[in-house]
Amino acid sequence: MRIGILGTGQMAAALGGAWVRAGHEVMVGGRDAAAAAGTAAGIGAAGHGSLAEAAGYGEAVLVAVPADAAPRLTGELAPALAGRTVLDCTVPMVPAADGPAITTAGGTDSVAARLAEAAPDARVAKVFGICHESIWTLRRPVFEGARLAVPFCTDTPAAAAVVAELITSMGCTPLPCGGLDRAALLEGTAVFAVGVWWSGGEARHAFPAPALAPGAVDDEP
Repeated sequence: MRIGILGTGQMAAALGGAWVRAGHEVMVGGRDAAAAAGTAAGIGAAGHGSLAEAAGYGEAVLVAVPADAAPRLTGELAPALAGRTVLDCTVPMVPAADGPAITTAGGTDSVAARLAEAAPDARVAKVFGICHESIWTLRRPVFEGARLAVPFCTDTPAAAAVVAELITSMGCTPLPCGGLDRAALLEGTAVFAVGVWWSGGEARHAFPAPALAPGAVDDEP
């Protein structure tokens, strides 16, 4: 698959590197040509260029810029993004007194929904934002004997198919979680997890499977 990346930071490099290892062709785009070139060289990408060039490069485009800048950038690139699957990995948060705070309005509001509004002809998916970028540097993320499950939300079957293919190629398991009206749940979960990590805890310790309790039966969905 051909994948364009908007951004040159740590998440862009981690996910881009994972896709290169999986055999995909990646182009890194940035406002700073030197930064784009450096990130591309570091991960072995097929090329680098401007944000507009990366947006028009392939069938999937990763938005890996700060959450507050993502909707405006997506709107600027909307013509190039039309018909493509846009992967939103952003986490909308700011530091607060009690830990990181989410910056969206709650309910169904999310960065992913704002991207879909800014680029209505694109197929937006919320994905890859739950894990720290270091996880994507692993060749085959496996924990406690199970492949990493990657949750995602999207409104279109075409985007779901692209996302599932990418996730599977990375050695992970796709975990569909509904439409974009549920993307805010993934963003909130990411903010919660970051807060736990910042406090020195482990988010995974808060979510044991019901089946692990002796004699327990999983709850009905």
